[in-house]
Amino acid sequence: MATKRLRGATLGRRLIAGAVAAATIGALAACSSGGGSTDGEPSGKLQLLVSSSDATDAGFRAINEAFEKQYPKVDVVFSTVSNDNYPATKSSRLTAGNLDLFVVKGLMETPSYAKDAATDDARLAKAGGLVDLTGESFLKQYTPTLLDAQAIGGKQYAVPTGVSYYTGVFYNKKIFADNGLDIPTTWSQFTAVVDALKAKGVTPFGLGGKDSWPAGLPMLASVASNYPTVADKQQLAKDLWTNKAKLTDPTEVKVLEQTEYVLQNAQEGAAGADYTSIPSGFAAGDFAMTVDGTWDQPTIDAAVAKKFDYGYFPFPGSDKAADNALLNGKTELQLAVPTSAKNKTAALAWLKFFSEKKNYELFLQKSGFSSAQPGISTSAFLQSIGGYTKSYEPAWDQVWFANNKAGQDAVFPFNYPALSPLGSATPEEAAQAAQKAWSAAG
Repeated sequence: MATKRLRGATLGRRLIAGAVAAATIGALAACSSGGGSTDGEPSGKLQLLVSSSDATDAGFRAINEAFEKQYPKVDVVFSTVSNDNYPATKSSRLTAGNLDLFVVKGLMETPSYAKDAATDDARLAKAGGLVDLTGESFLKQYTPTLLDAQAIGGKQYAVPTGVSYYTGVFYNKKIFADNGLDIPTTWSQFTAVVDALKAKGVTPFGLGGKDSWPAGLPMLASVASNYPTVADKQQLAKDLWTNKAKLTDPTEVKVLEQTEYVLQNAQEGAAGADYTSIPSGFAAGDFAMTVDGTWDQPTIDAAVAKKFDYGYFPFPGSDKAADNALLNGKTELQLAVPTSAKNKTAALAWLKFFSEKKNYELFLQKSGFSSAQPGISTSAFLQSIGGYTKSYEPAWDQVWFANNKAGQDAVFPFNYPALSPLGSATPEEAAQAAQKAWSAAG
């Protein structure tokens, strides 16, 4: 079964596009003209490409409108592309040289055990295809640890637009209260909540499986609990790459079992449901919970016709509550300037404008991201989950590097697309297929 990328940088973000990526890097490196600011008043067309979602698109449009008011000589040509189609679109437009500013994914150093699995955009930066932003004053606005995490060779090539958390569960407070349910903090409590809801005829979960990637969110959430620290995840990744661990080991199979549990307790027709239908269904009370990212909170709010009280808690995949205490997340959409850009002046002016506090706060209000800058006011929703985000923990897909020699079953490498109702495999069968594909990669 074909697999798809999780939203933005999520899930398959470290897959290498092979010959296409190499051709793109070569073309950009050949026409590189170096980094840094370009003097002069910005003018002309600014070609901006992003991977699309309703909330972030609204945020970018708000910034673009404000930017054009301040710089009336600039025409921002804003292009949004679905996450599935974004890699191919990005590659073709970079090769054609008609991009000034675009979303990059997975900018970070590759560990030595996975040195051949660097992301396309990390390779692009190393090949000289991205403008070096290290000396730009606007980067001083951003949280140093986030910048450190995205550094390539000690240099900065992108602006982080925010942070998202996506190992949690949105829940309908009214449904919980009406059924005498408390927020579960362990796996046994979680399954008891699901059983209680089903006994009252309430559908436990809403899930948009049509594009495949939303069904991967429960998998990432399960990994967050079963491997609760970044050290745990890093060790697992290294052990898998060095063949000290197998995808058929008990904890790895448990991840798939918990993922299947959510899938099989979702609404009827979940496998064919569009992800964009979930916020409205959740707001309408069609189901009690949905495993989703905090990025979708503005969309949920927009779907509400009347007051709707909801909350968000970490997926409790462990029976030790301490393992379920924190949400896992990622640095969100990163914006970079290709060295092939025809309008670097406008691109750098846009990044500077975006980074200014009042403009950045506007973007956060629309996008629903947590702040990548210190001292920025956040929404009531983000404040409500502050206890779960007091210590940043990267999600599994921010630690894992996919082996481009492995088959589709080992991409994530927890083989959730094979599970019913997306596929027909049991968790054990899905794990065996993943291990076989992984072993075949050598």
